[in-house]
Amino acid sequence: MVSDKRRKAERRGRWAEHLAALILILKGYRLLERRARTPAGELDLIAQKGDALVIVEVKARQAIEAARQSITPYQRRRIERSAALYRARRPSLRPLAIRYDQILFAPWHWPVHQRGAWIPESREARDWL
Repeated sequence: MVSDKRRKAERRGRWAEHLAALILILKGYRLLERRARTPAGELDLIAQKGDALVIVEVKARQAIEAARQSITPYQRRRIERSAALYRARRPSLRPLAIRYDQILFAPWHWPVHQRGAWIPESREARDWL
């Protein structure tokens, strides 16, 4: 059974994703998909702007900094794997550069759209360490 607290958090998350999609559209992005599921996990929003495929993680917390910190290195790797699987299944998207953005929400604050929120570690960098 799902708790009332969990249900409210899910509703708040869906609302944040809806607002984030509107923000992207108003900024001239072409929204390709919402809540895309892959075997590695779910991607909140997928958009395109110019020659960039933009993977957007949306977080809503009580404070902007808490939202920013909630995207952990583990979660980033999961998002990167999901994005790779998503793009691999769509040949038309393969030539596009990929960028990871985040849109953060907190009560009584303007939403924060952080372009290029992180850059994935290259395989070479991981192997070198």
